[in-house]
Amino acid sequence: MRVVVVGATGNVGTSVVRALAADDSVTSIVGVARRLPGWRIDRTEWRQADVATGDLSRIFEGADAVVHLAWLFQPTRDPAVTWRANVLGSMRVFRAVAEAGVPALVHASSVGAYSPGPKDRPVDESWPTHGWPGAAYGREKAYVERVLDVFEHDHPAIRVVRMRPGFIFQRAAATEQRRLFAGPFLPRRLIRPGRIPFVPDVPGLRLQVLHADDAAEAYRLAVTRTVSGAFNLAAEPVLDPADLAKLLGTRTMPVTPWLARTLMSAGWHLRLVPASPGLLELALRIPVMKTDKAREVLGWRPRHSSWDAMRELLDGLHDGAGMETPPLAPDGGPLGRVKELATGVGAHP
Repeated sequence: MRVVVVGATGNVGTSVVRALAADDSVTSIVGVARRLPGWRIDRTEWRQADVATGDLSRIFEGADAVVHLAWLFQPTRDPAVTWRANVLGSMRVFRAVAEAGVPALVHASSVGAYSPGPKDRPVDESWPTHGWPGAAYGREKAYVERVLDVFEHDHPAIRVVRMRPGFIFQRAAATEQRRLFAGPFLPRRLIRPGRIPFVPDVPGLRLQVLHADDAAEAYRLAVTRTVSGAFNLAAEPVLDPADLAKLLGTRTMPVTPWLARTLMSAGWHLRLVPASPGLLELALRIPVMKTDKAREVLGWRPRHSSWDAMRELLDGLHDGAGMETPPLAPDGGPLGRVKELATGVGAHP
């Protein structure tokens, strides 16, 4: 097989490329990225292209499958930029898949595409995917789901898979996630058991987490097996603030949703954190997902627990971990954080 991975240098993309390179049925991989990496891996060639402007059809020619992972989280302060990259860019990817005659498309959707749902019982893939309108991430993921509905109707011969994972962590992506969501003011030395005074216990905050390698294995299975439709992806157990406090060797402190929203909004408006307050609203509203279909149809079994994935994130944050791709560049120390400030917290894509 020849597989094209769009967005191949990020958290999930690097793991997907590794998983495909280890599969003997995959003879050729094309990694597509806005900025070419220094990282090299067997059977993989790199192509530089922006999904919003690049000639994607030519890159996709001769491919047996396209995996679409590219997604822009920043700038949160200019939603027109993320809409152009994430929604219009996805539409260009889908159109290029059809124009190049690629027989399979695997798209990275998200738990964030789901409409508000229950936290006390899991929902399957039939739960509505209308997102949460207060967060750009949810709006965009939900809109692309509607675009895919039309795409599948217009191109019934193309096999389409939609992956809906929870929060995906790995050590190498820790610094990237710190830059995207916490910003330059989070000190590395604080991320150690016993050093954080408390974890806010916000009612409704329950997180489904999985390791990037396990997410990548699900993508590999979706590429190499003749499956279609949507698949929820998450490891066990579902994590709540008490679990996070245990990992960090600290205690929980009750915090109302109103206070949590107010503090996050203040931090965002003061340009102290890059994550918009809508992301907290989204996290409090997304449902808990049932993952039976991925296990039964894909044959997928996560090798890491949610605890394992969260520990890797915390260790990576403390160590400033990363790898040799532009999105996953390791912590640059004081000079790197000054650069983050100079380009605008939550403003630089």
